[in-house]
Amino acid sequence: MAPIGAAEPGSITFLANPKLLLELRQTRATAVVLSAATADESPVAALVAVNPHATYARIATELYPPAPLAPGVHPSAVVAASARIDATAQVGANAVIGEQVVVGARAYVGPACLLEDGVNLAADVRLIGRVTVCQAVRIGERSVVHPGAVVGSDGFGFANDRGAWLKVPQVGSVQVGADVEIGSNTTIDRGAIGDTVIEDGVKLDNQIQIGHNVHIGAHTALAACVGVSGSATIGKRCMIGGAVGIVGHLSICDDVAVTGLTMVSSSITEPGMYSSGWPAEPTGDWRRIVARVKRIERLVERVSKLEARQKELGN
Repeated sequence: MAPIGAAEPGSITFLANPKLLLELRQTRATAVVLSAATADESPVAALVAVNPHATYARIATELYPPAPLAPGVHPSAVVAASARIDATAQVGANAVIGEQVVVGARAYVGPACLLEDGVNLAADVRLIGRVTVCQAVRIGERSVVHPGAVVGSDGFGFANDRGAWLKVPQVGSVQVGADVEIGSNTTIDRGAIGDTVIEDGVKLDNQIQIGHNVHIGAHTALAACVGVSGSATIGKRCMIGGAVGIVGHLSICDDVAVTGLTMVSSSITEPGMYSSGWPAEPTGDWRRIVARVKRIERLVERVSKLEARQKELGN
């Protein structure tokens, strides 16, 4: 596999973005995966697909499969006596596995992972390395968790008692569905009461914060640095752009796209695309815009007074 502009003979590439047509015309790849609309532009063999990106992904999966497992437990791993590790699973160096943990068939627990008591990993789960999975978390089949991720840490739960903060015990856990991917250094908090739920097929990028008792619907994707506050509900097949902030205790319905840097402060009940982030402007222009925004309230007051005066004169 190779990028379309850098491909050499013997490689395969794909075209999903029409902006790369010039690179397609100049490509030296042996074959290109593309749509029927651009097939005539290809100077080399073309594999025509309805969804070139998805077809490319399937080809790449065949050409670059995961490294085969070496079943067994590394001598340096620390495994509780009550843990049950399938004979086809692999546990890497310096992993720590607590009491009553279940590691399913063909699962991979990478180096320096920590699985606290009661964790359950289903078949074919992959914890790449240095992943922390806290007490009683369940992770479904074929899910992948990347280095540094923490699943099931305490939620940010505190009660204010006369100006001091009293910790609220976080007694729930996290339920992760099948075919979920969790990026590096992403944190998913355990539920305060009940569980945080990540449904099947959800994709979480790096450095995301998921608060306690959040519920994310199947096949929703969140880009890097999204923050989701506690008890928010996100529907199925949503796409949440980078650095979006989602306020707690609200709901987002199915099939919503939120563009990067948007602040979602109230529930979204209709499918569609939503935005609130301001694009970058030259500094001088930005300062003028901000200055005008700050004067809006005074302008509103002046207009209100003029309207009231006009009403009086009209009478």
